[in-house]
Amino acid sequence: MCGFVGLIAERPVATDLVIALQAIQHRGQDAAGLGTWEDGRVHMRKGLGMISEAVPPSSLPGLSGHAGIAHVRYPTAGAESTQEDAQPFRTRSPGILLAHNGNVTNVPEVTEGLKEQGIVVLSSCDAEPILLVFAAELRQRRSGGHTAADVVEAVRGVYRRVKGAYSVVAMVEVDGSPTLVAFRDPHGIRPGVYGQRADGAWMAASESVALDVHDIPKTDDLPVGDVLFLRPGQGALQLPVTSGTPRPCIFERIYFARPDSVMEDGRVNRLRWLMGRQLAQEWRAKGFEADVVVAVPDTSRPAAMAMADELGVRHREGFIKNRYTGRTFIMPDQASRDAALRLKLNPIREIFEGQRVLLVDDSIVRGSTMRRIVQMLRRMEPAALHVAIFSPAVRHPCFYGIDMPSPDELVAAQVPPDEVEAMLTKRFGADSVSFLSLDGLARVTGGPVCAACFDGQYVVPVSVRERAAILSDRRT
Repeated sequence: MCGFVGLIAERPVATDLVIALQAIQHRGQDAAGLGTWEDGRVHMRKGLGMISEAVPPSSLPGLSGHAGIAHVRYPTAGAESTQEDAQPFRTRSPGILLAHNGNVTNVPEVTEGLKEQGIVVLSSCDAEPILLVFAAELRQRRSGGHTAADVVEAVRGVYRRVKGAYSVVAMVEVDGSPTLVAFRDPHGIRPGVYGQRADGAWMAASESVALDVHDIPKTDDLPVGDVLFLRPGQGALQLPVTSGTPRPCIFERIYFARPDSVMEDGRVNRLRWLMGRQLAQEWRAKGFEADVVVAVPDTSRPAAMAMADELGVRHREGFIKNRYTGRTFIMPDQASRDAALRLKLNPIREIFEGQRVLLVDDSIVRGSTMRRIVQMLRRMEPAALHVAIFSPAVRHPCFYGIDMPSPDELVAAQVPPDEVEAMLTKRFGADSVSFLSLDGLARVTGGPVCAACFDGQYVVPVSVRERAAILSDRRT
């Protein structure tokens, strides 16, 4: 999972890009980068760490230009980020600056195809194969002076050769003008939005909060199956490439996106609220009772408030959260996750002591974090401690950009579906563990989504070879 921001304007963009990128810093903490476009030349700064470390204020004067792309990285392949893997990437023939969010599932096949064309992939980041395929497809049309029709055909070539989930933003000269080009995979699994500022500038980003920070109204989500051309002071040009059926990732809404972001199905906060309300109905039908509902901060707060509202019990803040630690799920190893948890959450004893507590969280992947939280709360001596997860059980790896581990590491995949809650209740030492049902999720979403991590129904087929390659990279 990563985050990108693209901006094209009639004034320098570097500072605005850094500010917008900070709004989506939650999408990646391993590496960051910023590239600006000035009369066809690219100025680049990339590095490890958060945006303030990778692109410090002292570097901004050297990043001149009225268009550019910035990116934060959370790797889904390899052991750790390197500066070489940070985005954006660029080519010289033709001149393209590109970043993406998602995961290419057939990297070996794409890499081999590029090698046959005499093109070598130098990094382990799958943004580079996308860029190289896009560039190769453009060169097949003509060596330079590319038109919008050339870009359409090049994107069609990307769709044909590159499988998986990806939202892409690129700077390229089209019809003689610098142009911000954006497109998504034909299923729109990964998110993307765009909007126009009052001065005519256009921004495309992974989440709408990047637009909000600059008071840019969201025009729409990036189109599925079409390519978008954005130039300052002009209207957006949207051209069809292929037919597409949107299947947005539901885990974006559950875990990754900020609650104030607006995606295809509305504000993320609203969807989490609806999930909480549905889960409350299912939880109550099991005959459980609670005195207080407590969210594990921060993602689960809307669902916890909805559960309290539906059940007619108190909602209370039960933890003080250290704002200077990272998200434990995206940390690279168990030792890091354990240390982060000890720093991250401090329970407030009077909220838990003697109370029947309903503890609400967004998901369980490996289960180690929730087990430690339950152990920590047991020392607060609650009368009962129930765990409620406002998503279904994660039983399948994600191959589309979220670093969910192999099936052997997914705790809910170790037993049949009807035994998961009982098994985790015992493992965690809770009084009960409840998940939102798959039927309940379908009622809330009301339309097609990618929920492969829950139901195993992969929108884009992933071959045995491709699965093995992806899982091998994650173990490296």
